[in-house]
Amino acid sequence: MPSRKAEELRSLDDGELERRVAEAKQELFNLRFQVVTGQLDNNARISQVKKDVARMNTLLREREIAEAESLEGASDV
Repeated sequence: MPSRKAEELRSLDDGELERRVAEAKQELFNLRFQVVTGQLDNNARISQVKKDVARMNTLLREREIAEAESLEGASDV
């Protein structure tokens, strides 16, 4: 059974996914900055955000590959 987060991400369009990736990367930058300054309370949040970024990038890549395959299939016919 897919996680609720994955289902939510799959329902988003490419533009929204790219926007969320950018936001997550900015959050990751801020978290790393907090680690250096000793202000971060929840170190597990870094891993969680990194996994979220990877999840979103994977979805974007899956869509890119599916689109390329559909275009390739259409040109073969």
